[in-house]
Amino acid sequence: MLSSIAADHVQRPRNVGPIEGATHVGLSGSPGDGPHVQIWLLIEDGAIRKATYDTHGCPSSIAAASMVCQVVIGREVDRAKLLTQEDLLLILGGLPEGKERFAGMAVDALVKALEQ
Repeated sequence: MLSSIAADHVQRPRNVGPIEGATHVGLSGSPGDGPHVQIWLLIEDGAIRKATYDTHGCPSSIAAASMVCQVVIGREVDRAKLLTQEDLLLILGGLPEGKERFAGMAVDALVKALEQ
């Protein structure tokens, strides 16, 4: 069962869909061939001004990707790079057993975007 925080992000996902003019894009997984999270960032002056995502539709994946975007908007890039799977799971109030990997995928997509 999802925590109330994670369930809220599933029921009311934030920051969904690509950003026109994104400066950075990261992908974890394979769209069309299993679980995936893709994150688009608009970075200006060393800070993340916008962050959006796309995922395959699993509630845990939606919650994780939505929360990653919420957490990093407005943050300096160096600070955003410090986010870990464990941090995200704590912020979300956990994910159902066996679904924790989706928090890792969301963080991985973020890290890949920030490495560009």
